[in-house]
Amino acid sequence: MRVIETIKEMQMFSESVRMEGKKIALVPTMGYLHEGHMSLMREGRKLGDCLIISIYVNPTQFGPSEDLDKYPRDFERDEALAQSVGVDVIFYPSNQEMYPDYYQTYVNVEGVTRNLCGLSRPGHFRGVTTVCAKLFNIAKPHVTVFGKKDFQQLVTIKRMVADLNMDLEVVGLSTIREPDGLAMSSRNTYLKKDERESALSLSRSLKRAKKLYDHGERNAAAIIKDMRTFIEGHPYTTIDYIKICDTVTMEDVATIEREAVVALAVRVGLPRLIDNYVFGEPLKL
Repeated sequence: MRVIETIKEMQMFSESVRMEGKKIALVPTMGYLHEGHMSLMREGRKLGDCLIISIYVNPTQFGPSEDLDKYPRDFERDEALAQSVGVDVIFYPSNQEMYPDYYQTYVNVEGVTRNLCGLSRPGHFRGVTTVCAKLFNIAKPHVTVFGKKDFQQLVTIKRMVADLNMDLEVVGLSTIREPDGLAMSSRNTYLKKDERESALSLSRSLKRAKKLYDHGERNAAAIIKDMRTFIEGHPYTTIDYIKICDTVTMEDVATIEREAVVALAVRVGLPRLIDNYVFGEPLKL
């Protein structure tokens, strides 16, 4: 397994792989790897002849009051985990490498980013789409793998790839959960012991939403009200949003008439956690 830190070397490596007629799979990450990341890598290993992951905590997707400086990092641990699943290359650039002096170009996907995290984290998706566009140009993958835990991010990346005619397949994988149902996230490490039980209210509220839907409820407000009441009944929770949206436009729906996702963001103590459920799909908790 190689660790590559410069854009030029990464591009040259990927071009050589392509010239050999091999397929490249890319899994973008911000490091501090967990089983959710590992599942994406295992899928990437199946989909490509060469598996590249990026480890880069992207500053442009963090707001001024967010946890960029405190975001967990442990490259040696990440390196060992990546090697254990057969990663061929870790692309590990510096901020100066990715955003050199006088950098001024950004990618902005508009409609699908206006709601949910786009409302509560202004500029977040501009940072996500910009860094992903750069990573796609640097690593030159044929296929890239993302998790569905951040459903809006997946929709946004797919929209960017389609709109900009990128020759790239975007694959989304189901959310990987802890044994107790909590969606895996690097930010789970921030949870204090007595906050952990309250954090489970997110996934449990999704289970309640599924049950209401399975019993015929299609009124979005009624489902959201039940979820909000349930989550607010737990200590340490502050709801950022709970919304039910069309899975294509990411706009709010009043009545669930076609495929829709219920997405939520909740602060449990200091950590801000997200989760979602697409109605009609299985929910393994």
